[in-house]
Amino acid sequence: MTYSHDTAPTQYVEANGIRFAYRRFGKTGGVPIVMTIHFRGTMDHWDPAMTDGLAQTREVILFDNAGIGASSGTTPNTIAGMATDAIAFIKALGFSKTDVLGYSIGGKVAQEIAVQAPDLVRKLILVGTGPRGADTAASKSGEIFSASYDPPEHLWIAAHFLPNATGHAAGLKYLERKHRRQDRVPEVSEAAATAQYAAIVSSNEKSDGVWDYLAGIQQPTLVVDGSNDLIIPTINGFTLQQHLPNAQLIVYPDSSHGPHNQYPELFVIHATLFLDA
Repeated sequence: MTYSHDTAPTQYVEANGIRFAYRRFGKTGGVPIVMTIHFRGTMDHWDPAMTDGLAQTREVILFDNAGIGASSGTTPNTIAGMATDAIAFIKALGFSKTDVLGYSIGGKVAQEIAVQAPDLVRKLILVGTGPRGADTAASKSGEIFSASYDPPEHLWIAAHFLPNATGHAAGLKYLERKHRRQDRVPEVSEAAATAQYAAIVSSNEKSDGVWDYLAGIQQPTLVVDGSNDLIIPTINGFTLQQHLPNAQLIVYPDSSHGPHNQYPELFVIHATLFLDA
């Protein structure tokens, strides 16, 4: 393994008229894991403790989808559109089979990748996410993302961790790890965030049979949630586990929307066991 999360060079590949920015590192030779990130997130928002841990046993692919970070193009305002772009990116790298780890809105994108290109996906890991028609009645996302923070980066403590001493301490450690890398890509633009928000709203609309698509996702799936997810309420993880044909669920204690950021070492153990099984 030559590179790590902090040292892997940013590379570019063209697909569907989009110049995708990406980084790859880890142990090559097996099935790579492609990661799709949360709302307002770029590939610099992943936790190095988690990505470097996974990279010990497989190749890790981080990327900015269309219109995000260092990638060109326009961010779609639907989850399906985001998945179409992600599939184009994966195929442009020459992969015929990948594992996909999706976090938050990225978890919704990961599901749609499996729907649109089932032969491309071997296994799924869905973290802090929900199905189409997700239950957001108890979500605190509106107040969390509309509040002001000093410093501004503490938004991610509020968004990913519980507002208690344990959560705050874990959040500070996550931010320290996240900012070790110096050559960071641009933050998500307001235009891209607006498109992402529209995609989330439309995806969460309720309708008869809104969960029926889950029966068609046959891939083994690991669903990971915090015990009290303030952004996408934890009940959505149970919904995914109950309606996906081959899913297991892990709920981490005293945690919110970023359980893998609060327990990165434990998450790597669980994810590796799942992916290697």
